Amino acid sequence: MIDSTTPLQATDPAETRAERRRLVESVGAHRRLLAARRPFELADRRRLNREAGERTRAQARHGKALQRVHEKRTRKERSLAAQLDGLDGKRAGQERRALAVLRRESIERSLRGTRLTASEVNGIGSGLVRDLAAQGIGTAADFKRVSWGKAPNGRGGDVLYIHRTQGRKVHINGIGEHRGRPLMEWRRAAVARAEARAPQELPPDERHRIEEIIQNERVRLQAELAEVPKTAGAARAEAEQLHAERLADLTRAEREAGEEAARRRAEFDEMAERLLALRAELAAHVERYGDLGFRERRARSRALRPVPAAPPVIPSPRAPEAKPVREDAESVEAPQASGDRAGPAESFAVPHVSGIRAGLGWLAPVALFGMTALLGAGETDATPLWFVVAGRLVALATAVELLRLWIPRRRWRTADGMPPGTGFLASGVFLGLVAAGMFTDPLYADEGVPWALAVVSALLVVAGAARRAGASR
Repeated sequence: MIDSTTPLQATDPAETRAERRRLVESVGAHRRLLAARRPFELADRRRLNREAGERTRAQARHGKALQRVHEKRTRKERSLAAQLDGLDGKRAGQERRALAVLRRESIERSLRGTRLTASEVNGIGSGLVRDLAAQGIGTAADFKRVSWGKAPNGRGGDVLYIHRTQGRKVHINGIGEHRGRPLMEWRRAAVARAEARAPQELPPDERHRIEEIIQNERVRLQAELAEVPKTAGAARAEAEQLHAERLADLTRAEREAGEEAARRRAEFDEMAERLLALRAELAAHVERYGDLGFRERRARSRALRPVPAAPPVIPSPRAPEAKPVREDAESVEAPQASGDRAGPAESFAVPHVSGIRAGLGWLAPVALFGMTALLGAGETDATPLWFVVAGRLVALATAVELLRLWIPRRRWRTADGMPPGTGFLASGVFLGLVAAGMFTDPLYADEGVPWALAVVSALLVVAGAARRAGASR
């Protein structure tokens, strides 16, 4: 800090000029130092916006984490409940499959026990029985069907093939259609007898074994279902802990930044008070010793230029749920006195940019008014020139005004919704242009359509203006 203690009364002109020069230079130095206050306040305001944004993002991440925990718990509970509800059907399905296996094994055993003999099948003697046994066909379980096909040597007509249960099809000389049909009838009769002898229901021990499996599955699912709330509670507690740690880190960083900002403001306040004292001392020196020349006056005028006004001081937000406040001249509170500035622990409105942005749909009316400005609003050869010019100018002015309102509200720093009533006003202006065009057209001038459009246009303009006026209060 520049020392400017009041010197003793100077009697020599050189000492007077030196004292005047010292005061002027001190005032200029303090003024240059105070000029840094406005950039500092703007940077501090950006810091507050950044901190508020970080808190909002932390809160959003926390909400998403809790939502994921809730959705995971809901999905798990629904899945387990569906599995519990399906246990009865699962038991019935296992019993059906187990009974099918028992019946299939019983039928296979019965077919393997039904041996092929000459006395069993009409037309098949012991020689053919030996030929069939040589090809691996000795019981009803060894083959499944017969079919016709080309002879193995490729000569002659079609021959009868016997399809073995395991292996390829074979042809036995001497077995044709007359002997193949009785052979298949013998097998079908054996299958029918085996199916009739197969068990029709599960034995008690097998049913009890399936019941134990289902009961164990039910106990396991019920235990998992009971653990779901505990798991969800642990995940929620972990999310809460992470959120609390994040908020604690943000609070600590905000407190440190707030303390540093308060220290800088105190320095600026001290410099401002010192500048006032120096200016008073300079004024007293000028009043006492008068003007010392052109160079001194010019230096004094440069040193006494007003310092750029600092933007209002916005204290640091503390509550993440605080309502965002637009950062403009109408929503920012008046600057407080230096002795009444709130400390970093106080809660104030958050100067945070709103997350709402003007939609891209507003480009449609902009394009519509732009086309109207180029092509006109229903103009004909009978339309007066003054109306053509006036209508196109109104359409062009409306398109420019919509763009002026829309473009800043698309930028992320100044994002916001369009002012209330803008849609009503734009619609009213467009309908007014259409109605005016009809009034100038002899085909529609005497009809009631232009008057109806004019009334609707007036109502829309009045409604839009009322909403705009109500929002600006």
